[in-house]
Amino acid sequence: MRSLAIIICVCIIGCQPSLDLSPDGWKASSTFYRNAADAEAAVTGAYSVLHEVYRNEHILTPNVICADDGIPFLTGAADRVALWKYEQVSSNTYSGQIWSSAYRGIQFSNIILARIPGIQMDENLKKQYLGEAHYLRALHYFNLVRFYGGVPLITREVTTLTGVETPKSTVEEVYALIEADLKEAELSLPKSYNSTAHIGRATLGAASGLLAKVYLARAGNTAGSPYWAQAAAKAKAVIDLGIYDLWDNYADVFAIKNRGGRESLFEVVFLTDIQGNSFTTGYAPRGAPIVPNNGFGIFRVSPSLFNAYAANDKRKAVTFLTSYVHPVTQQTVQLSVDNPDPALAVSFWKLADPTVKVGLNGGTSWPYMRYAEILLIYAEALSEANGGPGTDAYAAINEVRRRAGLDDLAGLSATEFKNAVLQERRLELCFEGQRWFDLVRTGRLEAAVKAENSFSRNATVQPHQVWFPIPQREIDANPALEQIKGY
Repeated sequence: MRSLAIIICVCIIGCQPSLDLSPDGWKASSTFYRNAADAEAAVTGAYSVLHEVYRNEHILTPNVICADDGIPFLTGAADRVALWKYEQVSSNTYSGQIWSSAYRGIQFSNIILARIPGIQMDENLKKQYLGEAHYLRALHYFNLVRFYGGVPLITREVTTLTGVETPKSTVEEVYALIEADLKEAELSLPKSYNSTAHIGRATLGAASGLLAKVYLARAGNTAGSPYWAQAAAKAKAVIDLGIYDLWDNYADVFAIKNRGGRESLFEVVFLTDIQGNSFTTGYAPRGAPIVPNNGFGIFRVSPSLFNAYAANDKRKAVTFLTSYVHPVTQQTVQLSVDNPDPALAVSFWKLADPTVKVGLNGGTSWPYMRYAEILLIYAEALSEANGGPGTDAYAAINEVRRRAGLDDLAGLSATEFKNAVLQERRLELCFEGQRWFDLVRTGRLEAAVKAENSFSRNATVQPHQVWFPIPQREIDANPALEQIKGY
């Protein structure tokens, strides 16, 4: 495969420890992996792939515009508009980025798992590093299997082009590896670290939480699936660790000062004006002079999402930018979900960094998984496993709702409760790379896309479009790789 052909030339990117995300150069295998410092640099470097994935919208954009939460700038990048209209082709940039970044991360994990066992170093620290590699490999494969279904399973360090022509494994086989990796990670990772220098590294809670999320995905839309009980049990295991809690205020979840705080199970760390992200300039209204380089207006908030929030939902004001004061004229600019002018569009704002001075270098972390999601997984899975909601399921969802200023739920049927949890996930987790996956796993994608038809979307979702097309360049380079039927 082309992706592997590129990355076999690299053994790892060595990075400084802690929050310094800047690579200090390529590390050749002949001179690397000899001591504990090399092992630490290798593992820290493996996290840099996530920095690339989430900085460059690989996961965010498809989850927002392929679902019903956002609308791309319609005269902007053609590949975004094509995704939104469900006119995906195998040369679409986003499909290619998701695939290549994931396999780059998998290669790094495979190298760590192959090389670090041979290093003479503290055995407990070695065990932790290997657990981190298992966790990261599972995360990348989880992204792949949800976007493409069955994909090639590469579980060894690739050092030559020989043998890279690998056929797709089944969805079940991919999930089996993910589950095995996460169970290994659970045995190897600490509950927490004793230094803020390790914020952003995987923990036991991150591994158990991701496993709960995996079981939720595997349960899909199947009543009576054994994975519901497994998802509930793993979510409960995270709750019972007793080290996570909700922030009192929704805005505190995303505040840079709370990086690695009590609600974070796993986050992708960025550094303001050094190694940042596009969440501020990229999603501000187009041309808005309130951010460095003015706003890009990459995509806007859909009316169906914006209007789904109750008037008293405290999350709405945190999540969206609905007006701003022009710094020159001092006039208030009102934004709209209906006005076609991208300069006047309501924007996603909860991940914006108000301190950023350099365009596309915001420092807000990407919240890959947080405690609110664990509570919602627990509520959904427990209700599904038991044929309807009980006291514990209500307690979990209502904990999330109370922070938002909403009334408790009670007296719902199993179907009504399921709908309520999915709606709560949409409102609580929007702009966090969840929505499209939720619609696909619950069989609601087509209905949601049809219902959100603003700006003449007129998209028709075909059955095969619950997957993304495998990039054509990968198929050209790997004769053993077959395209998903329908593309």
